[in-house]
Formats: sequence, structure tokens, C-alpha cells
Amino acid sequence: MQWRGGIPHFRGPQEKGLMDYIVVLAGVALLLGLGLAYVLSGVQVIGEDESGLIIKKYGAPLPPGRLVALEGEAGYQAELLPPGWHFGYPFWRFKVSRVPVVVVRHGHIALVVANGGTSIPPGCILGREVACDSFQDARAFLEGGGQKGRQLAFLTAGTYRINPALFTVITPENAEVFDMEVEDLEIFSVGPDKVGIVTTLDGRPIPAGDLAGVPVEGHDSFQSAQQFLDAGGCRGLQEQVLLSGSWNLNPWFVQVEQIPMTEVPIGYVGVVVSYVGREHLDVSGDEFTHGDLVERGRKGVWIEPLLPGKHPLNARVMKVELVPTTNIVLNWAQRTEQHKYDEKLSPITVRSRDGFSFMLDVSQIIHISMKQAPRVISRVGSMQNLVDHVLQPTVANYFRNSAQQVTVLEFLSARTDRQREAYEAIRGALGAYDVECIDTLVGDIQPPGELMKTQTDRKIAEELQRTYEVQREAQVRRRELERATAVANMQTEVVRSEQMVAISEKGALAAEETAKGEAARTRLHADAEAHGLRQRADAEAHGLRQRAEAESEAKRLHGSAEADATRLVGEAKAEAYRTGVAALGGQAFTAVQLATVLAQHGVKLVPEIALGQDGGGGQGLLGALMARVLQNGPPQQVLQRPVKPPHGNGVESGHKPA
Repeated sequence: MQWRGGIPHFRGPQEKGLMDYIVVLAGVALLLGLGLAYVLSGVQVIGEDESGLIIKKYGAPLPPGRLVALEGEAGYQAELLPPGWHFGYPFWRFKVSRVPVVVVRHGHIALVVANGGTSIPPGCILGREVACDSFQDARAFLEGGGQKGRQLAFLTAGTYRINPALFTVITPENAEVFDMEVEDLEIFSVGPDKVGIVTTLDGRPIPAGDLAGVPVEGHDSFQSAQQFLDAGGCRGLQEQVLLSGSWNLNPWFVQVEQIPMTEVPIGYVGVVVSYVGREHLDVSGDEFTHGDLVERGRKGVWIEPLLPGKHPLNARVMKVELVPTTNIVLNWAQRTEQHKYDEKLSPITVRSRDGFSFMLDVSQIIHISMKQAPRVISRVGSMQNLVDHVLQPTVANYFRNSAQQVTVLEFLSARTDRQREAYEAIRGALGAYDVECIDTLVGDIQPPGELMKTQTDRKIAEELQRTYEVQREAQVRRRELERATAVANMQTEVVRSEQMVAISEKGALAAEETAKGEAARTRLHADAEAHGLRQRADAEAHGLRQRAEAESEAKRLHGSAEADATRLVGEAKAEAYRTGVAALGGQAFTAVQLATVLAQHGVKLVPEIALGQDGGGGQGLLGALMARVLQNGPPQQVLQRPVKPPHGNGVESGHKPA
């Protein structure tokens, strides 16, 4: 190899191969040097959705109680490495762990537990809030006095780079690990027409004598717990309520109960009795000595009632008494109105001056104005107390006292007066309670039954007597009327008689003429009838002759037919007899005929007659039959059978002489 102009020049192939080898070695050495430099420099690459948690392997020890290094001590470092390339973290000195970012989904919150920091002061249960960029700046948290344990502050929806060595974040994904429900980490929603009753779990104690914590300003409806505590908020039940909407609330700090809004219906006002608020200060005036009224927001009965509508009141620290502003009807009877104030009222039992006890129904109509409603509630406490403690004794005692001054009958007869007097007396009594009496009505009166029976009997007798007198007067007047009617009727008869005389004269003349006409008509009629009779007689005689001839011919033909039939029947029977006699013999055939006749008339043949054997053959049977006939006598029907006279050719119909 030679050098020409500072450039090596190879003479042959061997020298050129050596140079190639040297170049390769130099390249490898360069790469090794670069890798060594990379390793020695400690380059760290962090992705976009993660952070780098730095752990220093050696250095000064951490102060007692400290978990995260702030001055470069060994252990977990406060700062995280953001996404990108980072140099200066060699492996022999540092360990960098890649941790995912914290993601809080929309509609949820995340709670934070600090693993390091100062101790929470006695009397507090949550760590105070410090400015640390939502726990993303661990150094600011520790240097700002952050406290160890559960934190007042929480994370809303978003993405956060939080040091897991210092903070534990509870999200819906890992809520079960910390014994929490996913619902606990949802944004709290108060429904429409409802209010949220708040109970705080941290703060100063409620002062003695107070039922709930007084409202404080600046905490944005309990969403900023630290401002609530800084303003002096108390732990426990709160006067302030949450209205309808969505709220970011720390479940470790507040608990919320939803209840319906207080509704005041149409026709009512709501008198508020508050158990919390500013000090009691009576504004009712000196003339009102039966109760106290206060301004809105103070303890006591508010002087301004609630108008009809829905009101977001805390029902745990306030009571609303509904007072009707329309007329109220109360019944001392067996019926009850819809408002149920008179449910315990019953008919009033009174005793009269004459010692009778009876019951009466009373209806009382009252009215309470809107401005007087707080005064009434302040005095009696409630509408039911007004009915039970004021109206019931006032109305009942008045009627008991008034009934003792009169008898039962006087009370019944002067019912209108009793009602008017009751109205005046009760109106004055109720006016002292700021209640207006509209009317007092006496309903059904139930007097003693025995007394009313005597009165009924007396009244019936009086009415009967009056009826009899009226009937007697009617009979007198009817008699006079009939006399006058009879006279009038006689005048009619007189006129009728005069007219009848004239009518009779005219009738006689008419009758005479009528008789003459009737005589002529009768003669003509008799002539016509005589001629008609002669014509009918001739016709009937001719008809009779024709019928006689026809009947004679019919009888002759009928007789010939019967004679022929009888002759034929007789000849047939004679032939049958001759055949029977020829076959059986005369005596045997006669016996058979006799047996047939006896069987037809129910005469027994055996065993009443014993037959013996003889040489006569059929003579024994014939003798037995004849003996039986002679013993019992001839059958009545045979003996009494009439003998038909000879007919035709002298042969009996159906038989032939033997």
C-alpha cells in the first residue's frame, strides 16, 4: 500500500481485503460505542397514555414517615416522567416503571387516598384540600401540608397523571376492591319535585340546642368540602337542602336523602313551624298574647304563610301545617267530611228542663283567613287541635246549656230561634281564636220516643176531630144541595108532562094511521104466505113419494142380498156339520161342540168328574159332560140366549138344524 496525496493506494487484492476488514471493525466499534453511550446516558421513552414512576436505587435515606423523595433521596420520587424521551436515568442508578394514566369516565367521580403526608388532626376524618393540580403534583401536595388518608378533594371526569406511590385512586373500575359500590361514585342527581336532605360527615360539632347545622356560604351546594369546613360548617344534619339537579359530591363527606317537595294545595296555606334558624324574635305585637310569630328564617311560627304550590323545605327541621282558607264544615253527626277534622265528632246529647235526654245533629261552618292562619296555629298548634280543643267543647257546651232552659217541646217548636242564638254565641266564642263563624245549623233532632208518641196521638186526635167537623159541615151542605136539586128536577118534570100530553095526542093520530097501514100490509102478507104454503106442500108431497119408492126398492134389494148371504152361510155350516158327523160320528161331534161351548163359558172339564171305561167309546165322555152340565145347571148365558125368529127360508142365521 502506498500513500498518494494523503490517500492510501492498494497495490494488490490482499491489501484491499485487509482494508475492508478494518472498516467493518471500525463500524462495529462505533455501534458498540453508541450503544454503550445510550446505556450509560439512561434514555427513557414514555408513551402518551402512561407516566414514568422513578425509583432511585441508592442515595440519602428518606426522612422518617416519608414515602416519596423530595430532595433526591433513595426510593420513589415525587415527580413522574411525562410522555417523551428522557435522558440521565441509567439502569444501575434508577428504575423507571411505566404506569397508566388515571381516567375518570363521564358521569362519575374518583376518590383519592393519600399514602403519605401529615396526620389528620383529631376531630377530622378527611384530609384537607391543598393546591396540587388535582393530585398530579405530589411535591406541591406534600410541601403544602397535605394530609395522609381519605381526601376531601376528589377527581371529576377527565384524565390524570397521578403518582401511584403517593396516591391511591378509587374509580368505578376498582370500587369493589375498596368495599364501595359503583353507584357511590356516580354524580348525585336530585329528581324533579324533590329536595335533598344533606348530612355532612365532617366539620365542627353542632352547637348545643341546635337541631341542624346553620347554612354557610361559598361551598357551592356542598361540592367544595374544604370551603364548607373553612366557613365553619358543622357535621350532621344541615338546614340547607339540595335542589333538583346533578351534583359532584364526595360520598365520604356528605350523605343525601331525597324527599318530595312540600306541596300546599289550592284552597290552603302552609304555616311553617321551624325548629332551626336565627334566634326567636316575636313580631306578633302586644295585642296577641296567646302565641309568638317570627319572621321567615327564624325559629318558631313564621308570620308569613306559604301560598299554594311546591316549596323546597327541609322537612327534617321544619313542619308545615296546612290550613284551609275555604269554608270548613264540621258535623256533630254520623257523617264525616272529606277533610276528616270532624272524624271524632258525634251527635250532641242534651237534657231538657223537664228531664228528657235527646240527641241533635249540628253542623258548624267556619273560615280562617290567610293572614289569620299563622295566629291560629301559633295559638292551638294544629287544625285538629282547633277542632278537638276549641270547637268541640264550645259548640257542645252551648247546646247543653241552652237545652236545660227549655222543655223538649219548646226546643222543637222554637228551633229557628235556638239556631240563631247558637250562631251569635258561637261566633263570639270563636272570634277570640281568630276564627270566623260563618253559620251554625241545627240538623236532625231525636226527641224521646215515648214523648213523641203522646204528642203524635194527641195530634192525630185533633186532626180526627177537625176531620169529623169538616165532614159534618159537608153533609149539611150536601143535604141543602140535594133539596135544591130535587126542586130543580121537579120543574123539569112539569115541563116534560106538558110536552108529553101534546106528544100523546099527536101519537094517537099517528097510531091510527099506522094501524090502517098495518092491516093492509097484514092482508097482503097472509095471501102471500098461503100461496107459498101450498107450493111447499106440493113439493114436499112429491118428494115424499120419490123417497118412499126409493126406500122400498132399497129394502127389497137389501133383503134379497141378505137372504142369499144367509143361505150361503147356512149351506156352508150344514156342509161342515155333515163332514164332522161323517168323520167323528154324531155323538162324538156333538160332544166336541158341547166342549167348545163349555170352554167358551169357562166350565171346567177335569178333574171334578172321574171317567170310567166302558165299551161305548165316546159314550163315557159324553156321559161325563152331561153329568157336569146337570150338576151345575145349564149355563146362564146359554139358557138366557134369545132364540132368533126364523128368517128368510126358515134357517137360523149361522146355524143349520140337525
